[in-house]
Amino acid sequence: MATVLLIIHGLVAVALLGAITHQTLATWRPMRGRPGSFFGRFRTVPSASFANAIVLLYVMSALMGAVIYLYFRVDVRPQLERGGHWQALGFFDMKEHFVAIGLALLPAYWVCWQQPRANDLARTRAALTTILSCIIWWSFLVGHVVNNIMGFGS
Repeated sequence: MATVLLIIHGLVAVALLGAITHQTLATWRPMRGRPGSFFGRFRTVPSASFANAIVLLYVMSALMGAVIYLYFRVDVRPQLERGGHWQALGFFDMKEHFVAIGLALLPAYWVCWQQPRANDLARTRAALTTILSCIIWWSFLVGHVVNNIMGFGS
């Protein structure tokens, strides 16, 4: 059961990673761009259209991660401790804290993207999107590396 949850958690994380990366690049990309270029097309999809999906995917990923964490804590973490993988465990602990900070930022992020035409929130939107993007990328990479150290459930 834990393996199935981990696979679904990974798929949700990849979808979240794609959405937040697209939104972050579109947020920081200037409106002008060479027509037809790959990066020029980032602005053709309204960045605000990603906000609801990002919030939903983030919450789903965090909840699934919390359920999987019980298996990790009981089965995998003791083996990593015996193996002396202290840096990986420290990075994983940081990941947990960053995800909690991201959860706390989600309401502000969502509110800022509800009025995307307001120029007074442009910097706030860009900052919150970038912070969430960094948290999501960090969480994805650390989770992937820790999972690959020994394999889940082995």
